[in-house]
Amino acid sequence: MVTGPFINAGAVLLGGVIGALFSQRLPERLRASMPSIFGLASLGIGVLLVIKCANLPVMVLSTLLGALLGELCNIEAGINRAVEGGRRLAARVRPGRGTSAAQESFVQSFVAIIILFCASGTGIFGAMQEGMTGDPSVLIAKAFLDFFTATIFATTLGIAVAAISVPMLAIQLSLAACAVIILPLTTPMMMADFTATGGLLLLATGLRICGIKMFAVANLLPALLLAMPLSALWTHFFA
Repeated sequence: MVTGPFINAGAVLLGGVIGALFSQRLPERLRASMPSIFGLASLGIGVLLVIKCANLPVMVLSTLLGALLGELCNIEAGINRAVEGGRRLAARVRPGRGTSAAQESFVQSFVAIIILFCASGTGIFGAMQEGMTGDPSVLIAKAFLDFFTATIFATTLGIAVAAISVPMLAIQLSLAACAVIILPLTTPMMMADFTATGGLLLLATGLRICGIKMFAVANLLPALLLAMPLSALWTHFFA
């Protein structure tokens, strides 16, 4: 039984409720400074995972080929189109407020954090890792970050932020279930290379959150799919 997705979803739910209830009491300086702390924590988690690498060439090749596939498919642009589609749909549902600049900003921010919580590299990797190893540590660490992130966003977007916990839970449970099916086909070296590749994605995420380098993190997600097959091939032919 996986626990990470429930902990992560519960953190978003609780953070959204607390942020909505105490929105007027949270200092502005805190809202401005916390995102950089989130990025720093993501960098730290990424470093800890990268050092678990078993085959350095596999981690590098998985990331390079994954980024190439992601750029060719332009996954990040697809997510942006989904965000824009959500904004237009909300404008049709609530036409009376669709022309308001404040309402448009609300919709853009809300759909953006849906992507942040539900389709982040950290969540996808964490759910798959727990499904294959039973280790929920990445999702638990993400839960701490998401709790404060949800609290910060809920101070301006309201209780609606808490509702994002429902689709996020469904996505992470589905990924964990798929990973359980893959587990019998894996080896410890394959898991180590998969973990290290996920760590690189977390480093890219942290650098983006901190505003140091705006990596298209979504375009790196195919690297997670390539890490294990490439690790198996490398071990077979070169180890």
